[in-house]
Amino acid sequence: MPKPATMHLRNNHALLLVISLFSLVFCVSAQTPTQPAAAPPPGSPSQGAAAGQAANPTPNSAGTSQQQPPAGQQPAEQPEGNDNSVFVFKKEVEEVVLHATVLDDKQHMITNLEKGAFTVLEDGKPQAITSFRHEDIPVAMAVVIDNSGSMREKRQKVNQAALNLVRSSNPQDQVFIVNFNDEYYLDQDFTADINRLKEALEKIEARGGTALYDAVVASADHLKRNTKLERKVLFVVTDGEDNASRESLEQAVRRLQQENGPTVYAIGILGEEKARRARRALDTMAERTGGISFFPRTLDEVDAISRTVAHDIRNQYTIGYKPTNPRSTGGYRTVHVDARAHGYNKLVVRTKSGYYAGQQRASNGTQ
Repeated sequence: MPKPATMHLRNNHALLLVISLFSLVFCVSAQTPTQPAAAPPPGSPSQGAAAGQAANPTPNSAGTSQQQPPAGQQPAEQPEGNDNSVFVFKKEVEEVVLHATVLDDKQHMITNLEKGAFTVLEDGKPQAITSFRHEDIPVAMAVVIDNSGSMREKRQKVNQAALNLVRSSNPQDQVFIVNFNDEYYLDQDFTADINRLKEALEKIEARGGTALYDAVVASADHLKRNTKLERKVLFVVTDGEDNASRESLEQAVRRLQQENGPTVYAIGILGEEKARRARRALDTMAERTGGISFFPRTLDEVDAISRTVAHDIRNQYTIGYKPTNPRSTGGYRTVHVDARAHGYNKLVVRTKSGYYAGQQRASNGTQ
């Protein structure tokens, strides 16, 4: 399995300085003679137990910790929620989960279908639908914004569009911000605080190249490793082709197509120069994951697009099935979903085109 990408924090240098100072103080203290500590009275809790309790924050209703772990440290395992367990991806559940948008022949969104209207095929074989719902459930979302030199004059309107997307979302959504040029930075980890998200989006450097694929891979890995919310979304905005990534487009798409991976919504603010390659990359990432790619003619269209994305996310069907082909066989599985209902001539279902079996469970540490 590919090694997870490490998300870069913009304040790494400051963090290393703090760690170095702490280590120095600790070393000096260790060399200073001290009197043996008195034994605690019988029945008293040990200091270690108290410290252990303080180090374990209580998870919030969305299944994510209210207290962010230190940089580079994995969050502690969190118990499954009770009231909101319907929203949480439970590791013991053997379902493949699809998030699907249904359109009629006039491209109108259809939101009134029942479970019986859908047929799911994996590798061409019908699958029994084991769960179905159509409701606005919380989403874990990465907002991944190009911070290269060519974006300098575009960031204000792009940032506003990103914030409007969050404002149109479920109040229990958890969002993080990644700004990227030839490097990518986690400028705000999971939060629902609009002010923190705004501050992170305003960390504009507008310099360097475009490492789009690296940023997408790191963001997808961060989503899988640090949230238990079932639905995951990548909202990507860029104005050019990738020219700085270590990952290739094919490698990025493979990461995105891991089992129960994120849906990609992409906006390409592209000029004529080299637009074909950049457009192909955004189209591929969106189509393979069940999302949409947009290519506005002017910057003024970006805000309306972000509202379209919010509407799409909020009105999807969630369909689960247990594949007849055991996960232990691994490999890539194609997925196709049909919908038929009385009163509609033709319905088109947009969802992921396939997935790599078993890799989501491995990333969660279960077999």
